[in-house]
Amino acid sequence: MNKRIVPEELVPLSKFQQMRANAPVHFQEGSGDWHVYKYADVKAVFSDYELFSSQFRSSPPAEEPIEASILRRDPPKHRQMRSLVSQAFTPRAVESLIPLMESVTHELLDMAETKGTVDALHDFAGPLPIIVIAEMLGIPPADRRQFKQWSDALVGNNSDNYFKCQREMSGYFGSIAAERRREPQNDLISRLVAANADGEQLTDLELIGFCILLLVAGNETTTNLISSAILCLDSRPEDRERLAADSALVPQALEEVLRYCSPVQMMTRRVTRAAELRGQALSAGQFVQLWIGSANHDEDVFERPELFDISRSPNPHLAFGHGIHFCLGSQLARLEADIAIRSLLQRFPNFARDRTCELKRLDSGIIFGVDRLPIRLG
Repeated sequence: MNKRIVPEELVPLSKFQQMRANAPVHFQEGSGDWHVYKYADVKAVFSDYELFSSQFRSSPPAEEPIEASILRRDPPKHRQMRSLVSQAFTPRAVESLIPLMESVTHELLDMAETKGTVDALHDFAGPLPIIVIAEMLGIPPADRRQFKQWSDALVGNNSDNYFKCQREMSGYFGSIAAERRREPQNDLISRLVAANADGEQLTDLELIGFCILLLVAGNETTTNLISSAILCLDSRPEDRERLAADSALVPQALEEVLRYCSPVQMMTRRVTRAAELRGQALSAGQFVQLWIGSANHDEDVFERPELFDISRSPNPHLAFGHGIHFCLGSQLARLEADIAIRSLLQRFPNFARDRTCELKRLDSGIIFGVDRLPIRLG
């Protein structure tokens, strides 16, 4: 029997199922937003950037550089920016980080082994992507803790912290970009500064926005993918044994983690003109909340979606989005998680979650993850 992997209060799968069945396109009176729950509708909205825009403002404000990133731009600007960023974020560049990922993973596991009982989130899944991103960007090790604080503030529910950390990051990354223009180094910021497409370069605001986006997307997504994988495998000892015996199965298992516990639960789009979606009339200027976490459990697409199945195939989940905004860092996230889980299973195949610690969700409506995950390594 495949029992429920995570409690309803962490991922509201029962609520998602009810909404898909009874109100798949739902208008919320209080916020004035539309909420979309079915896979086909979420995918359709992702695909139609002309009708459902990622750009919430015509001109991104200087105090919100994240609004100037590729996350919040439509074509043709998005196409130009993606071309520029891709020059500095190639598959070869990501693969070159594998030795670093492996080294950091084992260093973290070495430190964990001395303790016996560790927090898999704060001592393992959290530090790994922060260290990798800091190395990519060319950030001093002393600043990694500040990186993590900024990242958590950007996906949290505290709006004051959201704006405060963007102001702080603007000054921080702006200063580093200026240094790299004077003295380029072998890091991502230097490559972003030098990137050129059709005679165009990233503006300071766009460059800062991408650095902020990479910090959040590259950290939060990967951290919660790794911690969710640990949580799921702890609940499924038979799966953990299969993966420990055959590590080649890990990538497919991680795809099921991405589907079942989608790190990004929801994304937003703005309606550009009057439209109709599943019989509902949407007006220009309204916002649409796309529930990826619900779409990835849609019965019309996934057979027995309530079951966690590491052999699921095909598995066309939308955890990394769809269309022109498909996550640029998906390869990085998959690689880091693969190395982390393979290494954990190789060294500590009998790890077990400390069930005296209550599972609590992160204070975020966008990101799914737990705030603590103590485990005994065994």
